[in-house]
Amino acid sequence: MRERRFGRIVHNDSEVADRPPPGRSAYGAAKNAQIGLTRAWARELAPFGITVNTVAPGFIPVERHDGVPEATRESYRSTVPAGHLGAPADVAHAVSFFASPRSGFLTGQRLLVDGGRARHV
Repeated sequence: MRERRFGRIVHNDSEVADRPPPGRSAYGAAKNAQIGLTRAWARELAPFGITVNTVAPGFIPVERHDGVPEATRESYRSTVPAGHLGAPADVAHAVSFFASPRSGFLTGQRLLVDGGRARHV
């Protein structure tokens, strides 16, 4: 990327970085370290035309969540101002944007993909 003087790095962190639930402190700390790395690399790599950003999904149900009880999903859903859970495509659209030429002047940014939840909980 440095040789080409162009590149896109998109990290995937988590809303858990902002408010780790009980028992998830190590995961939250690791995600915060990743956010710090994103910001540091953004500054370090910008002179080479490389952007570094991160996408922070909320609870996006995928196959590994099949065992999550409906009551738990509904409890979470009730805290999302958009009124519904997100889908993998919502995260993919955010990553695609950061990877595209349209985001060339954005670096060191963190985009929450959570239906507005982080700003209202």
